[in-house]
Amino acid sequence: MKILFLGDVMGRAGRQAITERLPSLRKDWRLDFVIVNGENATNGHGLSGEHAKAIFEAGADVITLGDHAFDQKEMLTHIEGETRIVRPLNFARQAPGRGAALYKDARGRKVLVVQALGQVFMSRNYDSPFTAVDETLKRHPLGGQAQAIVVDMHCEATSEKMGMGHFCDGRASLVVGTHTHVPTSDTQILPGGTAFQSDAGMCGDYNSVIGMEPAEPLRRFVNGMAKGRFNPALGEATLSGVYVETDDMTGKAVSVHMVRQGGRLAPAGPA
Repeated sequence: MKILFLGDVMGRAGRQAITERLPSLRKDWRLDFVIVNGENATNGHGLSGEHAKAIFEAGADVITLGDHAFDQKEMLTHIEGETRIVRPLNFARQAPGRGAALYKDARGRKVLVVQALGQVFMSRNYDSPFTAVDETLKRHPLGGQAQAIVVDMHCEATSEKMGMGHFCDGRASLVVGTHTHVPTSDTQILPGGTAFQSDAGMCGDYNSVIGMEPAEPLRRFVNGMAKGRFNPALGEATLSGVYVETDDMTGKAVSVHMVRQGGRLAPAGPA
């Protein structure tokens, strides 16, 4: 199975890159399944129903969220009717939606998509992501109910993301980090057969401070004083993420590639 995971969509620039580039990537790379992290797609804060629809129409099969899952209040109700959106597994127990779900590709092969929030340096003390993911993977063994399993580890610390990669090694097809908006260069297949990258990066304008226009973040860094809101940068965006091919029998990764398409970053992707 050929799977593409794209990192955090950042505002209008990220959405535009998705709508303009994803349809051709889906065709050219003959993708079977596409997952997009969309938690910053609406003005850098959450995801609206309208923008979720646009991402799906561009070729996404599933959208994952993150700690900004419900910044757009309409998502509280929208997620109940839109089963293709996955919020963090270890979010508040009363939160609407689902943190893991099984989906099918065009050939009927099942893909389990899981998202968890980290605990290190995060603003809230979420339940243990390791316990939550472990319970889910035990219910859905790789190569059994699911021909492929993708875990989106949404957190600040690279060490926690790496920890989740090794924790899931041999039990997931891909573990990929999101949230910090900067792509890492540690794309690899771990010893047990799980593809891994510490952070997928963002789909956004990299002439920015993690997707935001630099002026306001710089002001706060330099003098500690806030003057205005953070606004998403609007230059040409780079699509950033991970491409993985899996074995249908075992669900394990047979190849993995960093993805960068368009914008300012050097291009990367499958040969």
